[in-house]
Amino acid sequence: MERSYFLFPVGCRGYWDHLNCWPHAAVGETMSQPCPRFLHTTVYRNCTEHGWTEPFPSHEIACEYAFNETFTFPFEVMYSVGYAISTTSITIATVTLCLFRRLHCTRNYIHIQLFLSFILRATLIFIRDAVLFSSDDHFHCDSYPASCKIVTMFSNYCILANYSWLLAEGHYLYSLVSVSLFSQKRHLWWYIILGWGSPMVIIIAWSLAKYIHENKGCWETRGYEWIWWILRAPVLLFIVVNLLFFLSIIKIIVAKLRTQDMHGNEFNQYKRLAKSTFLLVSLFGLHYILFAFLPHHVNDIWNFIELAFASTQGFVVAVLYCFLNGEVQHEVQRRWRRWRLKQRLPGEARHQHGSMGLGGHTQVSFLPRGPFTHHSSLV
Repeated sequence: MERSYFLFPVGCRGYWDHLNCWPHAAVGETMSQPCPRFLHTTVYRNCTEHGWTEPFPSHEIACEYAFNETFTFPFEVMYSVGYAISTTSITIATVTLCLFRRLHCTRNYIHIQLFLSFILRATLIFIRDAVLFSSDDHFHCDSYPASCKIVTMFSNYCILANYSWLLAEGHYLYSLVSVSLFSQKRHLWWYIILGWGSPMVIIIAWSLAKYIHENKGCWETRGYEWIWWILRAPVLLFIVVNLLFFLSIIKIIVAKLRTQDMHGNEFNQYKRLAKSTFLLVSLFGLHYILFAFLPHHVNDIWNFIELAFASTQGFVVAVLYCFLNGEVQHEVQRRWRRWRLKQRLPGEARHQHGSMGLGGHTQVSFLPRGPFTHHSSLV
């Protein structure tokens, strides 16, 4: 690196060296920066009249790490593939629930909102990486555009939305089993406010704190732990409340079974939805709590595990709430059988299928009615 390249008339210009963000410094000033969160110790640079010196100790010594594409490439490929798989599966699940009219209900509308939060999260992750790791030489640490801060802000917003919509899933199930007369359409708007509105309030508070106290870089730094607790505390609250909902649901279901106030089919429906919701809350909650309290100098193995799990969460959601959903499977199979039947029928029969005959009698459908025609599962 040429030292004079980053020389200002009044000092050294801040810049990103692909490992640390070095702020503007005056001639003769020594700056220090910690190694990334998955490494440890500190590196230093001096600002001289000829520009920045090379880091000391070197990255290889201080961080036990030599910056090269060989090190970062597995991480980038892993979480890029993970988010791509999640986005694809979540998109298929969303289209499936929207395409079939028989699947249109409050329960699936909540599922769709949860799916959308994961689609937005993955999309913003790719946008954030493109902004943060731009190779543009004119993109310096002391002149980050507002766009990169906005991308970071909305990336965190989508993560909050993931957990707020999981809370909506838990409350919806709790309301189904605990309230005898539950107005699902009326409560859908409250779920929308909870799922999309509460994260917006939280992210606005976090953004104000970052702007006032730590307006550095693209807001990806963690200089003040209390600022990050503005994001952590609500997520932990969502997780704890959801676990309380689940315990209450189990208690209510057991009580109704003892009093024979719940039929076997109804019990199976609630049980399947409860298992899916509890599994998601447990997995996501355990993941968040575990990695939220890990020290910043955890090694690259833990960092790899965290990125791998976070990037594939959308896929897990799609599998549990859509692909393993008995109602969805039945509807897809029904549509497939109908399409296959239409391919076999002659053109005239296709138009007459399901219509009134000449004698005034309704034509009999060739499609057999399955056991799910009049009822559906909740998962």
